[in-house]
Amino acid sequence: MTSGYSIRARLFLGAALVLVAFMAGAGFAVQRAHADSVRAVHFGRLQSTIYLLLARAELDDAGALLMPPAFAEPRLSLPQSGLYASIYDVSRREQWRSASSLGASPPFRTEGVQTGEWRNDIIDGKDQSYLAVSYGVNWATGKSAAPLVLSVLEDRSEFDREIAVFARTLWLWLGSAGVLLLLAQTVLLRWGLSPLRRVATEIARVESGEQQRIEGRYPDEILPLTDNLNTLIQQERVRQGRYKEALSFLAHSLKTPLAVLRNALHEPAQLPSAVQQQVARMDDIVQHQLGRAAAGGATRFAPPVLVAPILDRVRDALVKVHAEKGLVITTECQPDLTWRIDEGDVFEILGNLMDNAAKWARSRVNARAWRDGARLLLCVEDDGPGFSDTQSVLKIHVRGDERVPGHGVGLAVVNDLVASHHGELKLSRSALGGALVQIVLPVA
Repeated sequence: MTSGYSIRARLFLGAALVLVAFMAGAGFAVQRAHADSVRAVHFGRLQSTIYLLLARAELDDAGALLMPPAFAEPRLSLPQSGLYASIYDVSRREQWRSASSLGASPPFRTEGVQTGEWRNDIIDGKDQSYLAVSYGVNWATGKSAAPLVLSVLEDRSEFDREIAVFARTLWLWLGSAGVLLLLAQTVLLRWGLSPLRRVATEIARVESGEQQRIEGRYPDEILPLTDNLNTLIQQERVRQGRYKEALSFLAHSLKTPLAVLRNALHEPAQLPSAVQQQVARMDDIVQHQLGRAAAGGATRFAPPVLVAPILDRVRDALVKVHAEKGLVITTECQPDLTWRIDEGDVFEILGNLMDNAAKWARSRVNARAWRDGARLLLCVEDDGPGFSDTQSVLKIHVRGDERVPGHGVGLAVVNDLVASHHGELKLSRSALGGALVQIVLPVA
């Protein structure tokens, strides 16, 4: 399995992309708003110059335009100052220009402006661009009247310079803020992901044998992970311990039957019966220890298992096996009853209990399964002779009747399986008159 990008890299990359997109969008929006605001200010200032021209304009008796030599706006009197004014008499086709236009050729608007209309434009000249404001008026003084077009132009370079200065300052601050935010994001990511690094470190220590389980305190989001890992570690240790214990018990338990067989070699007359007895005993031992070793044990990771189909399959199999006895084997279980347990363990438990009940029963066996809150209850009863000793029968090699093989081993295996699931097994007398075996399994 190849590793993908780290969580930190993904989060950092995602945060960086979002931050860059946000900063770019915000920067362009602010820059556009500032440019519109500065443009409006410049156009407003040019309109004020229009009003200044209107305040000083006069017509003589012949209708000719008369303008003063100087204005309150000094740039109109300074040649090539960057601010230029023009008044065009449409009827007489005469044009007045401010002294500032001396030596310059600003593109004044003389036509296309209706009376009372304001026109704000950006006009491109031969060498440069201008911000232009034009206004049409029907000017009357005494008996004279003339349609005039007033036009004021301003060199755009000052406007562009102001926008450029603001843009440099804006992007400098936004860039600095973005870098600081990315650094802060890096620190926050390192701090936020530190529990994952600690989990990885603890897992490595568990693998190396330096500690037995994950012991640190972790946030609520990681706590289920650490709990499940501890459960897996504990279950694996229990399983390994069960294998070692089964092998140890198996080796120890087989010593006595082997010794009996070895001694029987010196007594040929007793050899067949000794072999038969000890082989049966060793078979019981092997079955018991294999059942203990194979027990799944309590696990929260097992998928839910439907109990009713397992009961029915065991019942159908036993009806065929004990067909000569004519047993009535009944099962009671809700069709949708499920339990989180290994399916093999359910078969092992119910198979052994129902098989033992069928061996001892005279005519009837009943198996039930139901749920009581957070517990699963299993009950198997028969109409046989019942248990004479409810304690020793749970131990290996002890049988209620040697004529019925396998009784002690089956219950011993079931007892171990139930214990591995932290459950409880009870033996008592059934209302049918025979044995009653009750099992209570808690939620894993």
